[in-house]
Amino acid sequence: MVRQSTSMTSKDQTRAAMERMEAERTARRQALADLKCQRADEEKRIRDAGNPGDVDFVGLVQRWRDYRVGIALPYNNDHNTVSKICISIRKRPINTKELSKKDHDSVTVVNPTVWVHVPKHRVDGINKYLDHSSFCFDYAFDEHSKTEDLYTYTTLPLVQNVVKGNGCRATVFAYGQTGSGKTHTMSGIQGMVAADLFSFLLGGLGFDSTQHQQSGQEKSASACTVHNTYVTVSFFEIYGVRIQDLLNNRHQLKILEDGRGEVVIFGLEEYEATNAEHLLSLIAQGNSKRTTHSTEANDTSSRSHSICQIMLRDQETKRLRGKLSLVDLAGSERGADTKSHDRQRQSESSEINKSLLALKECIRALDTSSAHVPYRASKLTLVLKDCFTSCRARTTMIATVSPASSSADHTLNTLRYADRVKQKKVVEDFTPKGIPNRKRAPSVAENQVVITTGEGGNQTCDLENNAVPQGYNVGSFESENNA
Repeated sequence: MVRQSTSMTSKDQTRAAMERMEAERTARRQALADLKCQRADEEKRIRDAGNPGDVDFVGLVQRWRDYRVGIALPYNNDHNTVSKICISIRKRPINTKELSKKDHDSVTVVNPTVWVHVPKHRVDGINKYLDHSSFCFDYAFDEHSKTEDLYTYTTLPLVQNVVKGNGCRATVFAYGQTGSGKTHTMSGIQGMVAADLFSFLLGGLGFDSTQHQQSGQEKSASACTVHNTYVTVSFFEIYGVRIQDLLNNRHQLKILEDGRGEVVIFGLEEYEATNAEHLLSLIAQGNSKRTTHSTEANDTSSRSHSICQIMLRDQETKRLRGKLSLVDLAGSERGADTKSHDRQRQSESSEINKSLLALKECIRALDTSSAHVPYRASKLTLVLKDCFTSCRARTTMIATVSPASSSADHTLNTLRYADRVKQKKVVEDFTPKGIPNRKRAPSVAENQVVITTGEGGNQTCDLENNAVPQGYNVGSFESENNA
């Protein structure tokens, strides 16, 4: 009887264990089915919201934003009045081509800081995480900002300085990856410059003002007006080692230097503009003649640096009273993106990268008031010599970035280029409400990840230095298991 009782007990225990295992298996299957339904609903939600892509990465980015992002700082014009150089970033909206490839938004912009969330996988190829990099600039404009906003804070102060008539040399650069919106941004700025320039000349508003109306300040006696100043425009491009006049049937030009050390572009024609509409028509004519070619990244990639120079000259002495240069740089490319290019495209990319490197060093020397400015390193910097060597030089760089996750490497390269131009330190970081801000070095990569492993459970990587702020649930950062 004892043996039979022991045998029955053993069978009951085995049966109970099997039933428990079956119940756990059923629960796991139900949880997996629920997870699939949740993922399907989430995919539909983000697709309807216009942000398709990997649901795990999209969720990680959104939860990071909910936790980290604070209130944007207000824009102001202090950077244009205090510093010789202003660096601004503009993020464009994600386009249809990127949506068709199921790219997701991987860039967060909160003035004056920009974050890039690079999607990555662990070595097992399953677990996902984000690699965050942050940069701080003078201005940062998100995808909802308008070109008018960017113009008001970055370019309008330069126009006001030029019409003062004191010989100011102002330059606006548009830089970024091909297809990131450089030409779109510069075209809008060119139109607003033409309108405001003649508005200032007609009103004689040669003083500082952040608005388009006259303030209580008195007019400067040396301010440019339509009675003492006329406007001329020249438009040329630098294509490889060639310089071509876009307003004169692409006539080949030469760069010469006179006895006083002034750089002269021999053969470049200047055309007088009588009003804003005439100036706009000349600019549109030059833009239509610019060299473009199809590349892997863009069907109409700009393969040349276009330089539109607007000069204000004295009507009697013809002396230059101010100059504004609007430079739309060729799209930057990585070496990995030029592998399938033919010899001509590779040569173009080489010249583009060489000139961009020289430009960075010249702008950095301008900001630091260095005694040596390496403007002879490329034709681009050579023709803009007076913009770097003049004591009245003012420069604005507008770096445009794409939000797509597939362009994250390009975006990082663009931001690093702009960051090294001025080497502006990141002094503040947006943290959740109630948590003090932390000071850190510029361009610091922050690995803030929480990943989901298999059925064994979750593996969490803490946010900063393995320390999670009290009261915040780290598990909310988890990526759902990619079932």
